[in-house]
Formats: sequence, C-alpha cells, structure tokens
Amino acid sequence: MEWWQGFVDQLMQTSWLEAVAVLTGIGSVWYSKQENILVFPVGIVSVLIYVYLAWTYKLYADSAVNFYYFVMSVYGWYNWKRVTDAPELPISKSSLNGHVLNFGLFGLSFLILFFVLVKFTDSDVPIWDALTTAAAITAMWLMARKKIEHWWFWLICNIVSMPLYTYKGLPFTSFQFLVFTVLATIGLISWKKKLTHPAIKPPLKSHLM
Repeated sequence: MEWWQGFVDQLMQTSWLEAVAVLTGIGSVWYSKQENILVFPVGIVSVLIYVYLAWTYKLYADSAVNFYYFVMSVYGWYNWKRVTDAPELPISKSSLNGHVLNFGLFGLSFLILFFVLVKFTDSDVPIWDALTTAAAITAMWLMARKKIEHWWFWLICNIVSMPLYTYKGLPFTSFQFLVFTVLATIGLISWKKKLTHPAIKPPLKSHLM
C-alpha cells in the first residue's frame, strides 16, 4: 500500500507536458493496432516530447531512441503509403533471414547502448535503459516495414519500462506503458487475424521489403 500511495502521489504531480506525451503515445499505439497511418503523425508529437523528458530524467538511451522514433516515423509514414496501386502496405512475417537480422539488431543495439551508457553517462540504470531502447529500436524498424513481429519487441519494451519509469519518478508514463502492453497484446492478436485472413486488395506494383 505504501508503494501504491507513492505512485498516486507522483501521478497527481504529473506535468502537462508528460500528460500530452502519454495521451498522444497511447493514441499512436491505438492507431497502430487499427493499422491506421495516423500512428505516425500522432506518434511524432509524443516522441519529440519524450526526447526532452527522457534526457531531463537521465534516461539518455531512451532520449536518443525517441529521436530515432521520429526519423523512423517519417520513414514509416512514407513506406506505408509508398505504393501507387494499393491503399496500404500489407502486413507480413519476417523470413528466417529476417529473424536473424531482427535479433542481430536487438543484440548489437543493446551492447552498444550499454557500453555508451556505462562509459560516457551518469546513468544509474544502464542495463534497463539499454534493454528497453534496443527492443524499441527493433520494434520501430519492424513496424515501419509492417512486420507482425514488431509487437513482440514492443511487449518487451513496455513490460520493462513500467517499473523503470516508476523508479525514475514518472508514474503517468509508467501507466502509459501498462496501457501500451494491453494495446500491444490486442494489436498482436488483431494483426495475426488479418495476416491469416487478409482482405482482398489490389496487387502491389512494387514491394521493397
């Protein structure tokens, strides 16, 4: 109960900036679940705010990855609409080589981030900051290419981020990651159904994966 009271007290002190970031972040994940391209413009608002907030709270890797989110959101926005003869990029699975690339990106990102955080910053949570950021880097890359596996990496990121942001004194953001976990689970189920029973769509003129 003492932990819960502390959480509630921190929640009541949430800044308007964090509140905007949380609400637009939740909106972005909702649009992703709906396979709606608004995931990107709404998400851009959230990630730019979190670049500032994460840096302020010494979550340096999270701050950097939010800038990466911005870049990948612009790329994803374009990629989802880049084909001329189809209304949207279709959901797909990663190939075997794709899985190797995905986990390679995740592992390499974690090692690099952990090294940088330990050697060049005063972070007191280098392992967890690097872990959530590496998962998010991989998830964003896969989401921009509309690969269903991106939901699994978001789940890793969200589950670890809940206690991490509570520890850092950002309880509303921690609550956001709880909502993200629920939405990511629903999104994974929804995308699986769409992948198994795709709607009839015009053939793609070009499909660079």
